[in-house]
This record gives sequence, C-alpha cells and structure tokens, in this order.
Amino acid sequence: MPVPVSVTNPGGSVSHASHAVAPVDSSSAGLFANLGSAAPPPPPSAVVAISSPETNTQQHVASAPAPMNEAGPLIKVTDLAYTYPDISGQPPPGAKPLIKGMNFELHAGERALLIGANGAGKTTLLKILGGKLMVPQHMVQVLGRPAFHDTGLTTSGLLNYVGGNWQREVAFAGFDCALGGDFPASRMIDNAARECADPSRKQRLMEALDVNPDWRMHQVSDGQRRRVQLVVGLLREFKVLLLDEITVDLDVLGRASLMRFLTEECRNRGACIIYATHIFDGLERWPSHIMYVARGELQSFNRLKDYPHLIDGSQTLVRMVDGWLRENRRIEKEIKAKELKEAPKEGGKEEYYLRNNGWAGGRLAASIAGDKMDDKKLTLV
Repeated sequence: MPVPVSVTNPGGSVSHASHAVAPVDSSSAGLFANLGSAAPPPPPSAVVAISSPETNTQQHVASAPAPMNEAGPLIKVTDLAYTYPDISGQPPPGAKPLIKGMNFELHAGERALLIGANGAGKTTLLKILGGKLMVPQHMVQVLGRPAFHDTGLTTSGLLNYVGGNWQREVAFAGFDCALGGDFPASRMIDNAARECADPSRKQRLMEALDVNPDWRMHQVSDGQRRRVQLVVGLLREFKVLLLDEITVDLDVLGRASLMRFLTEECRNRGACIIYATHIFDGLERWPSHIMYVARGELQSFNRLKDYPHLIDGSQTLVRMVDGWLRENRRIEKEIKAKELKEAPKEGGKEEYYLRNNGWAGGRLAASIAGDKMDDKKLTLV
C-alpha cells in the first residue's frame, strides 16, 4: 500500500524507495483447507528511505497495513452519521443527515439481512462500510481498521462490496456503459481468477451459479450477466462481504444456490456478510441477524432467534417486512404533514442550499456555487 507523499516526503525530494514484499503461497488443498488453522503472521513492515533536503538524513516510514483484528467484531459501527456533500465537497450547512446514530457489531460467521424501504439509506450504509464514502475513522471499523482510510482492506479483497451496477467507465470520459462486449465470459472470469489463491474456488462458483464459460457477454440475458458478475466478484476469498441487491435478476435456482454458497463461506471460513434485498423468498432462516433501517436510523438489529414466528413458519418474512414498511410510510406521511404545516407562509424568507445540478464523472457542467441563493457564482466542475 503506497505511503502518501505528504507523509513520506514533505520536502519533495526522493532519493531511494524500496518495498519489502511478503511471498505469496498460492497452493491450496481446497476451498476450506485453512479452516481452523492459525492466522499467518503479518508481513514485515515495508520501509521507505527518504532523503530530506534540509538535514540530508534518511527517514524510515512503515507502509505495511495494520494487522487484521479477528478477535473482536469484524464490523463495528459507532455513532455513524453521514450527509452527502454539495458541490463544495462539504455537507450543506443545516442539512439533515441521511444516516444518523447507527450502532451495531457483527462477528465472524454472522449473516445480516438488511431491510428497508427505497431511500431508507441501505445503499449509503453499505457504501460507507465498503470504504466508498468517507466518514471519521472511529465511526466504521472493519477488521479493526478504518474502512475508508485503510485502502488495503479493499485492494486485498478482505473487504468486498458487490453492488447492482453492471457498468464500467470508457477511457477517461466517464461515460458509463454495460459490460456486454463480444467476448466470452471465461475471459472476465479467468482474469479475476489470477488473484484467487484457491484454484478450485472458480469451479465451485461456476457450478453453484451455473455459468457457462462460453457465454458471449453481448448475447446473454441480464440474469446470466448477473451470474457472471457474481462469479467475478466472489472469486477472491473475503472476510467481510457487502451485497447490495445483487439477486434482482436471478431466478429462484440462482438465488438458492448463491445463498447456499454464502452460508458455507460463513460457516467454514468465518466470513461476515450483510445482504440488502427486497426479495425475501426462502430467506426466513438464512440470516443470523435482521437489520431494519428507516428514515436514516437503525430501527432494529436483532438475532433471528428473536423472531420465533419466522423459525416455526407461522409467519413469512415478506409479511413481517410488509407490516414494517406500511408503518414507516404512515410515520413519514405524518412527518411530511407536520413539516408543511410549519413551513414559512407566503412572503416569508427561506434559505436554499444548492446541490450539484447534474454533474457526471468526466464531463464539464456549469454549477452554481454558494451557501445561499444571494451568494452565488458560476463555476465549472
């Protein structure tokens, strides 16, 4: 993991850099060969030698990632709050946080089902946990390390986020297009398999998801393309997996096979999974925990055993969630009616904070910057 220049070389002069790389053992006896074995020792700290122009001496900076903490919770969230920034990169003054006051922990082997209405904050929460959105380091710890600031979590594959988007950026332009070119599925899978330490894992995934390596990616259906995406996304052995509505295109058999594979990962390798979905068929006994998010807050976080009606089959998961969402809709309507009642009357003064008005990666778009409408300027972003 590279060391920031601001840390290693404030003077701007580099005379020599060397990185100690730990050897990688690619051999494996099987998918679950390392089950129950002791964790390997962390690699030696990489040392960067830097010449300071002021002192002409060498400084040594350790650049190896922090050791993984598996003794405690794999995911620890403490007083999590998040507000999307405006075009200045900062949260708009006075803006209400999209996520607020979240606290929970998940340990090795646990599987959490994340439930909530559209717009409740599920995807935002998963992106924060996946290190894609920045929050203070103490708020989100994954494997004992800050999810956003420790990029070694994601580059190593220990922390894995698999979302619903099946797109890539074209060159530098940032225009999104589907990964549906005239090439076989095997090309994508084999490229990803180079970083997989277990050779048998690829075959297990392809059999579980019924993927044909000869599929041409521009001719397959959305469901078949989704199967290929899942094989590619799950090839590297993870410790924490975040799934954001990735079964939307899968048929019943595909979903069942995927759930069985994920259960084996948790039981045999001690992985931890959070799965957000709106499809609840057959999931009554899959999770170890059920998380319910509404209005940016964690309304409930309970073990499956706290819902005996799901275990004994007297109530389905979809019926229980239906009741939660209907109650949440009623509360949101009451809140909206109260806000309208308290809104300024005609002629009153309101302050508007401007958001980005349509910027997309790689494109220039005119935006109006300024905290208030009477303090605006035109900028290009």
